[in-house]
Parts: sequence; C-alpha cells; structure tokens
Amino acid sequence: MKILKEGSSFTQRDVIDLLVEFSSFKDRVEKKFKELARELEGKNNEHDLWVNLYLISTDYAEENVNKKHKQEALQKIS
Repeated sequence: MKILKEGSSFTQRDVIDLLVEFSSFKDRVEKKFKELARELEGKNNEHDLWVNLYLISTDYAEENVNKKHKQEALQKIS
C-alpha cells in the first residue's frame, strides 16, 4: 500500500496501482457494509466521501502497522 503524502510525486504506475487499490477497497466496503454504501450513494459529494473514507482507512492501517512494529521492537529489547 502506497501512502498518500501531500507534496509527493507519483509515477503513472503508482497512480494506476492506487486507483486499483481504491476500487478494490470500495468494492469490499460495498459488500461488507451495505448500509454505509447506501448512505453514500447518490450524494452530490459521493466521490469525496469515498475518498475520505479510504484515506481514514489507510491512516488507521498505517497507525496499526506502526504500533505493531513498536511493540515488536520493545519485545526484542526486553
């Protein structure tokens, strides 16, 4: 997963990979959280809502990975 950072530059391949990942994320959310998907559907800012949900999700995932690495590092020290 490539993390989006403000001011970063991306290759065309990075953009395509990100769009594929976003599309896959949206499909998974629509299947697993049908109620949420229906709430977003048809809103005039639907795309913005999906992007924000995706960004929140990737931030959360990155945070969890960082916590796991910190815990592993602490366990190695002790």
